[in-house]
Amino acid sequence: MKADLERSPAGETLEISAMTQGDVPYVLRIEREAFATQWPADAFYNEIAANKLAHYFVGRYDGRVVAYGGIWVILEDAHVTTIAVDAQHRGRGFGETMLLRLVDESLARGASWMTLEVRESNVVAQQLYKKYGFTTVTARKAYYSYNNENALVMWAGNLKSELYRNRLGALREAGG
Repeated sequence: MKADLERSPAGETLEISAMTQGDVPYVLRIEREAFATQWPADAFYNEIAANKLAHYFVGRYDGRVVAYGGIWVILEDAHVTTIAVDAQHRGRGFGETMLLRLVDESLARGASWMTLEVRESNVVAQQLYKKYGFTTVTARKAYYSYNNENALVMWAGNLKSELYRNRLGALREAGG
């Protein structure tokens, strides 16, 4: 299990590594505080043990899991399945650092496009995604069943283009 040390936009170091079964209890703690409806533990266990299209990561700060994210890569498309940061560590750029790791993983696996769903009310996340080249292409009405909130479907691409590589380079150079 290789860990990468990444600098957040706030200059703090986040150690990012592949999610393991031992990480799932810590991920579930963050999941409970981040989302009104949560994935069950067996969903995470299945994603990291059996789903060959899935790639999940955790971010550690001071040795503690404080962020996680995952993607599915299917041919040239990558889908962000989840991304969350511990409530006590939000606003420090760890979500952005994790998103950048997911973009890098998508590129390493040959993806040209990325997609995700985001709550219509989650303006902070939408601003982050727009910063990384995602644009809203449609809305899914009542996507979130517990409150019938709409989800915005956002896409980024072409990830392999010189334009996108330059965007990533500029964002990295600027510190996020």
